[in-house]
Amino acid sequence: MVEAEKIKKEVSSGKFSPVYLLMGEEPYYIDYLADFFEKEVLDEMEREFNLSVLYGNDVDLATIVSVARRFPMMGERNVVIVREAQHIRALTRKSGSEEEEADGAEDEKTSGALAPLLQYLQQPLAQTILVVCYKYKNLDKRSQVFKAFSKAGVVLSSPKIYDDKVPAWIHNYAGEKGYKIDPAASRLMADYLGNDLGKVVNELDKLMLNVPAGNMINLDHIQKFIGISKEYNVFELTNALDRKDVVKANRIVNHFAANPRDNSPIMVIAVLFSHFNKVLAYSALPDKSSATVKEKLGINPYFLQDYETAARNYPFVRFVFVMNLLREYDLKSKGFDSGDISGGELLRELIFKILH
Repeated sequence: MVEAEKIKKEVSSGKFSPVYLLMGEEPYYIDYLADFFEKEVLDEMEREFNLSVLYGNDVDLATIVSVARRFPMMGERNVVIVREAQHIRALTRKSGSEEEEADGAEDEKTSGALAPLLQYLQQPLAQTILVVCYKYKNLDKRSQVFKAFSKAGVVLSSPKIYDDKVPAWIHNYAGEKGYKIDPAASRLMADYLGNDLGKVVNELDKLMLNVPAGNMINLDHIQKFIGISKEYNVFELTNALDRKDVVKANRIVNHFAANPRDNSPIMVIAVLFSHFNKVLAYSALPDKSSATVKEKLGINPYFLQDYETAARNYPFVRFVFVMNLLREYDLKSKGFDSGDISGGELLRELIFKILH
């Protein structure tokens, strides 16, 4: 994320803010910056005296402010990091919003708990860097406390990345580390790991420990070091469905049925739904040039032929049928009206209906 890198760059160059609020549904960038503040802003000796790491489950706002008001010892700055701040009850209330104004006594109680922080944010200590990590959600932007954070320092909003953006994110991350990655490999990783960037980074870092820098990460590396089969995977399944390759599709889905722990029907169906939805959007584009498809749908031109093939093989009426099937089997995979049928059998049944 540009904003996270910008904050890191500014801090590395010596440009500090007294307050940082890191919030949002995607925890990766919040943890990324919190680790940076913890390990890189102070040297080893300064960390002994001037680094405080607090946890939302264990502290209240008054304690946080008390620590933030301490002057540094044997150094220029005091770094205070509050991890898991979403567990601090006073912050979870929508303080200052119209909804809370009707809450009466509870409103007064919340305002009282917020008072130490609001007072501190009006005039934060210049020698302290206070970093508040509020993960998996956002503070209400109408609230007093959010407005106070915004006025006092820097706010990072970290939204969840969309599934279709993950392959490009993987490509960019690998590039920043001095690697190239085959588009099919990045798509395969995205299909199996989803949009949990922490999990994606763990697997990419594992790959980079085993693949020499500067090399192209390919499907063989994915299979060898992460354990995702380069032949029996959901990416190859979508490819077989696009081409209506019945033999290959059945071979893959039989492998999934035999290895249910590694091939969750819920995950497979979610990927198929996303893929067919994108093929439908591709079909509706009046201009199907590589540049337009990439701009409008975020599809790597490397895969353009697959979408062309699918669009030919599935007329609009058939697309509607397939999308309805996927919705139906998504519910069944989650236990709705599925009876005693196994996940593997559900997938076999679904793939048969898509192809016939």
